[in-house]
Amino acid sequence: MKTCSSPLAHAAASLVLALAVTTPAHADQTFNLKISLWGPTTHPLYASMKEWADSVEKDSNGTLKSTLYPSQQLGKAFDHYDMARDGIADMTYVSPGYQPGRFPIIAAADLPFMINDAVKGSEALDAWYRKYADREMKDVKLCVAFVHAPSGIHSRARKIVLPTDLAGLKVRPADSTIASLVTSQGGTNVQASAFEARDVLEKGVADAITFPWGSSVLYGIDQVTKYHMNAPLYVSGFVFAFNKSKYRRMSAAQQKVIDNHCNTEWAGRVAKRWSDFEEAGVAKIAAEPGQDVYTLDAQQIEAWKKAALPLHDSWAKAVQKTGMNPKAVMQDFQDTLQRYGAAVK
Repeated sequence: MKTCSSPLAHAAASLVLALAVTTPAHADQTFNLKISLWGPTTHPLYASMKEWADSVEKDSNGTLKSTLYPSQQLGKAFDHYDMARDGIADMTYVSPGYQPGRFPIIAAADLPFMINDAVKGSEALDAWYRKYADREMKDVKLCVAFVHAPSGIHSRARKIVLPTDLAGLKVRPADSTIASLVTSQGGTNVQASAFEARDVLEKGVADAITFPWGSSVLYGIDQVTKYHMNAPLYVSGFVFAFNKSKYRRMSAAQQKVIDNHCNTEWAGRVAKRWSDFEEAGVAKIAAEPGQDVYTLDAQQIEAWKKAALPLHDSWAKAVQKTGMNPKAVMQDFQDTLQRYGAAVK
Protein backbone atom coordinates (compact mmCIF):
# COMPACT_ATOMS: atom_id res chain seq x y z
CA MET A 1 0.00 0.00 0.00
CA LYS A 2 1.40 3.39 -1.01
CA THR A 3 1.52 6.31 1.38
CA CYS A 4 0.51 9.80 0.36
CA SER A 5 3.56 11.92 -0.26
CA SER A 6 2.00 14.98 -1.89
CA PRO A 7 3.36 18.40 -0.91
CA LEU A 8 -0.01 19.30 0.61
CA ALA A 9 -0.07 16.23 2.83
CA HIS A 10 3.53 16.78 3.86
CA ALA A 11 2.78 20.39 4.82
CA ALA A 12 -0.27 19.33 6.85
CA ALA A 13 1.76 16.72 8.70
CA SER A 14 4.47 19.29 9.48
CA LEU A 15 1.87 21.73 10.85
CA VAL A 16 0.39 19.08 13.16
CA LEU A 17 3.88 18.22 14.43
CA ALA A 18 4.72 21.88 15.05
CA LEU A 19 1.50 22.45 16.99
CA ALA A 20 2.16 19.38 19.10
CA VAL A 21 5.58 20.71 20.03
CA THR A 22 4.67 24.36 20.71
CA THR A 23 1.19 24.09 22.27
CA PRO A 24 1.15 23.10 25.97
CA ALA A 25 -1.03 20.16 26.90
CA HIS A 26 -2.73 22.26 29.56
CA ALA A 27 -2.59 26.06 29.53
CA ASP A 28 -2.52 27.78 32.92
CA GLN A 29 -5.86 28.97 34.21
CA THR A 30 -6.19 32.74 34.43
CA PHE A 31 -6.89 34.13 37.90
CA ASN A 32 -8.01 37.65 38.84
CA LEU A 33 -6.66 38.11 42.35
CA LYS A 34 -8.54 40.35 44.80
CA ILE A 35 -6.03 42.35 46.83
CA SER A 36 -7.38 44.26 49.82
CA LEU A 37 -5.77 46.99 51.89
CA TRP A 38 -7.39 49.29 54.37
CA GLY A 39 -5.37 52.42 53.49
CA PRO A 40 -6.38 54.89 50.79
CA THR A 41 -5.00 55.07 47.25
CA THR A 42 -2.84 58.02 48.35
CA HIS A 43 -0.95 55.83 50.83
CA PRO A 44 2.42 54.55 49.51
CA LEU A 45 1.44 50.96 50.28
CA TYR A 46 -1.16 51.17 47.53
CA ALA A 47 1.60 51.92 45.02
CA SER A 48 3.73 49.10 46.47
CA MET A 49 0.87 46.63 46.14
CA LYS A 50 0.28 47.81 42.57
CA GLU A 51 3.97 47.28 41.78
CA TRP A 52 3.76 43.78 43.28
CA ALA A 53 0.61 42.94 41.31
CA ASP A 54 1.99 44.26 38.02
CA SER A 55 5.19 42.25 38.46
CA VAL A 56 3.20 39.08 39.22
CA GLU A 57 1.06 39.59 36.11
CA LYS A 58 4.12 40.12 33.92
CA ASP A 59 6.02 37.12 35.24
CA SER A 60 2.95 34.87 34.91
CA ASN A 61 2.48 35.85 31.26
CA GLY A 62 -0.77 37.54 32.12
CA THR A 63 -2.38 34.56 33.87
CA LEU A 64 -2.27 36.12 37.36
CA LYS A 65 -4.07 39.44 37.13
CA SER A 66 -5.10 41.54 40.13
CA THR A 67 -7.68 44.07 41.23
CA LEU A 68 -6.84 46.27 44.21
CA TYR A 69 -9.50 47.21 46.77
CA PRO A 70 -8.29 50.07 49.02
CA SER A 71 -10.00 51.99 51.84
CA GLN A 72 -11.67 49.00 53.53
CA GLN A 73 -13.92 48.28 50.54
CA LEU A 74 -13.96 44.55 51.28
CA GLY A 75 -13.78 44.73 55.08
CA LYS A 76 -12.53 46.57 58.15
CA ALA A 77 -8.84 46.83 58.94
CA PHE A 78 -9.25 44.54 61.96
CA ASP A 79 -10.69 41.76 59.74
CA HIS A 80 -8.00 41.49 57.09
CA TYR A 81 -6.34 38.31 58.38
CA ASP A 82 -9.66 36.48 58.44
CA MET A 83 -10.50 37.87 55.00
CA ALA A 84 -7.39 36.21 53.56
CA ARG A 85 -8.12 33.00 55.46
CA ASP A 86 -11.73 32.84 54.27
CA GLY A 87 -11.12 33.89 50.67
CA ILE A 88 -13.01 37.18 50.88
CA ALA A 89 -9.79 38.51 49.36
CA ASP A 90 -6.85 36.62 47.89
CA MET A 91 -4.19 38.83 49.47
CA THR A 92 -4.64 41.28 52.34
CA TYR A 93 -2.69 43.85 54.32
CA VAL A 94 -2.73 42.65 57.94
CA SER A 95 -1.83 44.52 61.13
CA PRO A 96 -1.27 41.71 63.68
CA GLY A 97 -1.15 44.25 66.51
CA TYR A 98 -4.79 45.11 65.93
CA GLN A 99 -5.75 41.75 67.50
CA PRO A 100 -4.12 41.50 70.94
CA GLY A 101 -2.85 38.05 71.86
CA ARG A 102 -3.63 36.38 68.55
CA PHE A 103 -0.17 36.66 67.00
CA PRO A 104 2.27 36.80 69.93
CA ILE A 105 5.48 35.85 68.10
CA ILE A 106 5.48 38.61 65.48
CA ALA A 107 4.65 41.09 68.25
CA ALA A 108 8.39 41.13 68.98
CA ALA A 109 8.64 43.74 66.22
CA ASP A 110 6.31 46.04 68.16
CA LEU A 111 8.45 46.20 71.29
CA PRO A 112 9.85 49.71 71.88
CA PHE A 113 13.32 50.69 70.67
CA MET A 114 13.96 47.47 68.72
CA ILE A 115 14.19 48.58 65.06
CA ASN A 116 15.99 51.64 63.72
CA ASP A 117 15.30 51.42 59.97
CA ALA A 118 12.19 50.49 58.00
CA VAL A 119 13.84 48.78 55.02
CA LYS A 120 16.53 46.87 56.90
CA GLY A 121 14.04 46.17 59.68
CA SER A 122 11.53 44.78 57.21
CA GLU A 123 14.10 42.50 55.63
CA ALA A 124 15.16 41.30 59.08
CA LEU A 125 11.59 40.78 60.27
CA ASP A 126 10.66 38.86 57.13
CA ALA A 127 13.75 36.64 57.23
CA TRP A 128 13.19 35.89 60.92
CA TYR A 129 9.42 35.44 60.91
CA ARG A 130 9.38 32.90 58.08
CA LYS A 131 10.60 30.34 60.62
CA TYR A 132 7.58 30.95 62.86
CA ALA A 133 4.70 32.07 60.63
CA ASP A 134 3.23 28.58 60.23
CA ARG A 135 2.83 28.35 63.99
CA GLU A 136 0.56 31.38 64.42
CA MET A 137 -0.56 32.20 60.84
CA LYS A 138 -1.08 28.66 59.58
CA ASP A 139 -4.44 29.56 57.98
CA VAL A 140 -2.75 31.72 55.33
CA LYS A 141 0.38 31.79 53.22
CA LEU A 142 2.80 34.44 54.45
CA CYS A 143 3.78 36.65 51.53
CA VAL A 144 5.93 39.33 53.17
CA ALA A 145 6.41 40.76 56.66
CA PHE A 146 7.48 44.38 57.04
CA VAL A 147 7.45 47.47 59.27
CA HIS A 148 6.92 51.19 58.83
CA ALA A 149 9.55 53.81 59.63
CA PRO A 150 10.32 54.29 63.35
CA SER A 151 8.16 56.93 65.01
CA GLY A 152 7.21 58.44 68.34
CA ILE A 153 4.22 60.12 69.96
CA HIS A 154 2.16 63.04 68.66
CA SER A 155 0.23 64.95 71.31
CA ARG A 156 -2.31 67.72 71.46
CA ALA A 157 -2.10 67.98 75.24
CA ARG A 158 1.54 68.45 76.20
CA LYS A 159 5.12 67.50 75.34
CA ILE A 160 5.89 63.90 76.26
CA VAL A 161 9.55 63.23 77.00
CA LEU A 162 9.39 60.59 79.75
CA PRO A 163 7.17 57.54 80.16
CA THR A 164 5.66 59.09 83.28
CA ASP A 165 4.34 61.93 81.12
CA LEU A 166 1.72 59.47 79.85
CA ALA A 167 -0.02 59.48 83.24
CA GLY A 168 -3.57 60.72 82.92
CA LEU A 169 -3.46 60.92 79.12
CA LYS A 170 -5.85 59.23 76.72
CA VAL A 171 -3.75 57.69 73.96
CA ARG A 172 -4.65 56.06 70.68
CA PRO A 173 -1.94 53.32 70.51
CA ALA A 174 -0.52 51.84 67.33
CA ASP A 175 -0.93 48.29 68.58
CA SER A 176 -1.55 46.19 71.68
CA THR A 177 2.11 46.41 72.77
CA ILE A 178 2.06 50.21 72.89
CA ALA A 179 -1.35 50.00 74.57
CA SER A 180 0.26 48.02 77.39
CA LEU A 181 3.01 50.60 77.71
CA VAL A 182 0.43 53.37 78.02
CA THR A 183 -1.55 51.66 80.76
CA SER A 184 1.62 50.70 82.66
CA GLN A 185 2.42 54.42 82.95
CA GLY A 186 -1.03 55.49 84.13
CA GLY A 187 -2.57 56.42 80.79
CA THR A 188 -5.70 55.03 79.17
CA ASN A 189 -6.17 53.71 75.64
CA VAL A 190 -8.59 54.82 72.95
CA GLN A 191 -9.10 52.24 70.22
CA ALA A 192 -9.54 53.73 66.75
CA SER A 193 -8.54 52.79 63.21
CA ALA A 194 -6.26 55.02 61.17
CA PHE A 195 -9.34 56.46 59.47
CA GLU A 196 -10.89 57.39 62.82
CA ALA A 197 -7.70 58.70 64.47
CA ARG A 198 -8.00 62.37 63.58
CA ASP A 199 -11.63 62.46 64.67
CA VAL A 200 -10.95 61.08 68.16
CA LEU A 201 -8.13 63.57 68.64
CA GLU A 202 -10.10 66.53 67.34
CA LYS A 203 -13.03 65.74 69.61
CA GLY A 204 -10.78 65.30 72.65
CA VAL A 205 -11.60 61.61 72.98
CA ALA A 206 -7.83 61.08 72.73
CA ASP A 207 -5.00 63.38 73.82
CA ALA A 208 -2.13 61.73 71.98
CA ILE A 209 -1.34 59.10 69.36
CA THR A 210 1.49 56.88 68.17
CA PHE A 211 1.52 57.27 64.40
CA PRO A 212 4.13 57.39 61.59
CA TRP A 213 5.21 60.83 60.36
CA GLY A 214 4.11 60.94 56.74
CA SER A 215 0.85 59.23 57.60
CA SER A 216 0.23 61.91 60.21
CA VAL A 217 0.13 64.43 57.37
CA LEU A 218 -1.89 62.11 55.12
CA TYR A 219 -4.58 61.44 57.73
CA GLY A 220 -4.58 65.00 59.12
CA ILE A 221 -3.10 64.08 62.51
CA ASP A 222 -0.76 67.07 62.25
CA GLN A 223 -3.78 69.38 62.09
CA VAL A 224 -4.97 68.34 65.55
CA THR A 225 -1.65 67.81 67.39
CA LYS A 226 1.18 70.16 68.35
CA TYR A 227 3.94 68.20 70.12
CA HIS A 228 5.87 65.55 68.16
CA MET A 229 8.46 63.19 69.63
CA ASN A 230 11.15 62.45 67.02
CA ALA A 231 12.58 59.20 68.39
CA PRO A 232 12.51 55.52 67.30
CA LEU A 233 10.08 54.65 70.07
CA TYR A 234 8.29 51.99 68.07
CA VAL A 235 7.48 50.40 64.75
CA SER A 236 4.53 48.17 63.96
CA GLY A 237 4.84 44.86 62.16
CA PHE A 238 2.59 44.01 59.21
CA VAL A 239 2.17 41.18 56.73
CA PHE A 240 0.71 40.54 53.33
CA ALA A 241 -1.32 37.37 53.79
CA PHE A 242 -2.26 35.15 50.83
CA ASN A 243 -5.24 32.80 50.62
CA LYS A 244 -3.98 29.19 50.71
CA SER A 245 -6.88 27.74 48.73
CA LYS A 246 -6.28 30.09 45.80
CA TYR A 247 -2.56 29.32 45.90
CA ARG A 248 -3.21 25.56 45.79
CA ARG A 249 -5.45 25.95 42.73
CA MET A 250 -2.61 27.50 40.75
CA SER A 251 -0.27 25.56 38.50
CA ALA A 252 3.26 24.83 39.66
CA ALA A 253 4.55 27.60 37.37
CA GLN A 254 2.09 30.11 38.82
CA GLN A 255 2.93 29.10 42.38
CA LYS A 256 6.57 29.71 41.57
CA VAL A 257 5.70 33.24 40.42
CA ILE A 258 3.92 33.89 43.72
CA ASP A 259 6.82 32.38 45.69
CA ASN A 260 9.25 34.64 43.82
CA HIS A 261 7.18 37.64 44.96
CA CYS A 262 6.72 36.46 48.53
CA ASN A 263 10.22 36.70 49.92
CA THR A 264 12.60 38.87 51.91
CA GLU A 265 13.68 40.88 48.88
CA TRP A 266 10.09 41.95 48.26
CA ALA A 267 9.65 42.77 51.94
CA GLY A 268 12.37 45.38 51.56
CA ARG A 269 10.86 46.67 48.30
CA VAL A 270 7.44 47.07 49.90
CA ALA A 271 8.97 48.95 52.84
CA LYS A 272 11.17 51.28 50.79
CA ARG A 273 8.48 53.49 49.25
CA TRP A 274 6.59 53.66 52.55
CA SER A 275 9.76 54.47 54.48
CA ASP A 276 10.65 57.36 52.18
CA PHE A 277 7.12 58.70 52.54
CA GLU A 278 7.12 58.53 56.34
CA GLU A 279 10.60 60.00 56.76
CA ALA A 280 9.66 62.97 54.59
CA GLY A 281 6.84 63.70 57.03
CA VAL A 282 9.27 64.81 59.75
CA ALA A 283 10.39 67.86 57.76
CA LYS A 284 6.84 68.58 56.61
CA ILE A 285 5.49 68.76 60.15
CA ALA A 286 8.51 70.69 61.45
CA ALA A 287 7.90 73.33 58.74
CA GLU A 288 4.28 73.89 59.79
CA PRO A 289 3.60 76.94 61.99
CA GLY A 290 3.16 76.26 65.69
CA GLN A 291 4.52 72.70 65.66
CA ASP A 292 7.01 71.49 68.25
CA VAL A 293 9.19 68.66 66.92
CA TYR A 294 11.65 67.53 69.57
CA THR A 295 14.18 64.77 70.23
CA LEU A 296 15.03 62.79 73.35
CA ASP A 297 18.38 62.79 75.13
CA ALA A 298 20.21 59.63 76.20
CA GLN A 299 18.77 59.61 79.74
CA GLN A 300 15.23 60.01 78.47
CA ILE A 301 15.69 57.16 76.01
CA GLU A 302 17.01 54.93 78.78
CA ALA A 303 13.93 55.76 80.84
CA TRP A 304 11.69 54.58 77.98
CA LYS A 305 13.71 51.39 77.54
CA LYS A 306 13.42 50.66 81.25
CA ALA A 307 9.66 51.28 81.14
CA ALA A 308 9.41 48.80 78.26
CA LEU A 309 11.08 45.91 80.11
CA PRO A 310 7.79 44.53 81.47
CA LEU A 311 6.52 44.40 77.88
CA HIS A 312 9.34 41.98 77.07
CA ASP A 313 8.24 39.80 79.99
CA SER A 314 4.63 39.83 78.79
CA TRP A 315 5.75 38.98 75.27
CA ALA A 316 7.81 36.05 76.57
CA LYS A 317 4.87 34.65 78.55
CA ALA A 318 2.61 34.87 75.49
CA VAL A 319 5.16 33.14 73.26
CA GLN A 320 5.72 30.41 75.83
CA LYS A 321 2.03 29.53 75.52
CA THR A 322 2.60 28.71 71.85
CA GLY A 323 5.09 26.02 72.83
CA MET A 324 8.12 28.02 71.75
CA ASN A 325 11.12 28.96 73.86
CA PRO A 326 10.78 32.77 74.11
CA LYS A 327 14.42 33.30 75.06
CA ALA A 328 15.59 31.46 71.94
CA VAL A 329 13.04 33.20 69.72
CA MET A 330 14.03 36.65 71.00
CA GLN A 331 17.74 35.91 70.65
CA ASP A 332 17.09 34.80 67.08
CA PHE A 333 15.22 38.03 66.40
CA GLN A 334 17.91 40.24 67.91
CA ASP A 335 20.65 38.37 66.03
CA THR A 336 18.74 38.81 62.78
CA LEU A 337 18.28 42.54 63.41
CA GLN A 338 22.01 42.85 64.05
CA ARG A 339 22.84 40.90 60.90
CA TYR A 340 20.70 43.24 58.78
CA GLY A 341 21.94 46.36 60.57
CA ALA A 342 18.45 47.18 61.82
CA ALA A 343 18.85 47.09 65.62
CA VAL A 344 18.53 50.19 67.77
CA LYS A 345 21.87 50.79 69.50
